[in-house]
Amino acid sequence: MKQMTAFHVAVAAEAFAAGVLAQAGCDVLVQYGANQPEYDLVASKGGKYLKVSVKGSQDGGWGLIQSYKKSGNSYHDAVDAWAADHGPEVTFCFVQFEGVALGECPRIYLAHVADVAALLKASRRGGGNTILYENYTYKKGLGANTTDRLPDTWKASRDRVHELLQLSV
Repeated sequence: MKQMTAFHVAVAAEAFAAGVLAQAGCDVLVQYGANQPEYDLVASKGGKYLKVSVKGSQDGGWGLIQSYKKSGNSYHDAVDAWAADHGPEVTFCFVQFEGVALGECPRIYLAHVADVAALLKASRRGGGNTILYENYTYKKGLGANTTDRLPDTWKASRDRVHELLQLSV
């Protein structure tokens, strides 16, 4: 059961993302309002920074490239176009509220654009997908009996934030 509107998911996701990055020792600059162009906030530490695009969800997945999947192009082409539009310097913060009760913290994952693109292309047994799933098993079709799952290495932690900062300019 969805508990929040899309607006509330976006607002809550940005707040949790800012909190996690601050807890990891970063200074966090937040743009006002949800759905800012390219990125929502900036996290910096030690002269390095991350441009962070926050994506919230309460249904187990994040629809990322639907608008890039046009008639005639493949899922892989759509992923490539999406990645080119975001650039390598953007870090995505995925915030998942599915199954999270009021007062509990959502599950949070962090990944660079290239890592997200690679996982989207590997989805559905290599056929690609428009949706990035936290943990989803396909019942039929190309991905039948396979599971798409976010890597454990993407889980938000101080080490993960510091690892991503080392890759940034």
